[in-house]
Amino acid sequence: MSRQLERARSLLQRPGAWLDQAGGAYPLRLGGDRRSRVVLTLDEAAFRAVVERPGLRLREGGGWLPRAANDHARPALAPGRPGLIEGERPVMEADGRLASRRANLGESPVLWLARRKDQSGRPWLTPAEVAAGERLRAEAEIAAAGPSLTMRWDALPRAASGGGPARMEPGDRALSASARVGAALDACGPRLRAMVERVCIHGTSLQLAEQGLGLRRRQGKTLLKQGLQALAEHYGIG
Repeated sequence: MSRQLERARSLLQRPGAWLDQAGGAYPLRLGGDRRSRVVLTLDEAAFRAVVERPGLRLREGGGWLPRAANDHARPALAPGRPGLIEGERPVMEADGRLASRRANLGESPVLWLARRKDQSGRPWLTPAEVAAGERLRAEAEIAAAGPSLTMRWDALPRAASGGGPARMEPGDRALSASARVGAALDACGPRLRAMVERVCIHGTSLQLAEQGLGLRRRQGKTLLKQGLQALAEHYGIG
């Protein structure tokens, strides 16, 4: 691996070392807060490699600490949600202000599935299906975050079977994104909507989504692909 990555792994072993997040980069700091000096800045590829080894755990106050040698769990990655790395990402508010919002900094389940191949060696998902799923995920992050620092999944439109009207965070940007998410899910139809929502919006693994919906093994795979096809058609992709 690159010298930068090996240096990052070495620096993370020092007392007080931690990884911050700024835009699309990951500053490595030696010190207690964000006033401390940045000694190295990682790109997305290097950051994901550090997630794999030595592993990261969430740091109180934001950012990540290296996983302890005797800590075999991976708190920074949520079980059943492949590729999830919880953190914050800067977003532009409707009034032009820059604010931090909770977001997934890692690989989404759709991108993870996009790297899988069928028995013929062809990618299981088409580029149009992947793009549609990622667009829905991005819209959902905007809708869920709203103007607060805590993600609000209850702000998203729910399936027809789910109770009363959704509660919305104020903010034109969030409201507009929520309306777009609702229209996209409606385009999937009632049969496909639940699977698309669980995988694309909530970041649930395909297996856990199947279990949660009471589906047979591999049945969810078919429903998800059909749902992504419907999303692609709705968005006019492909």
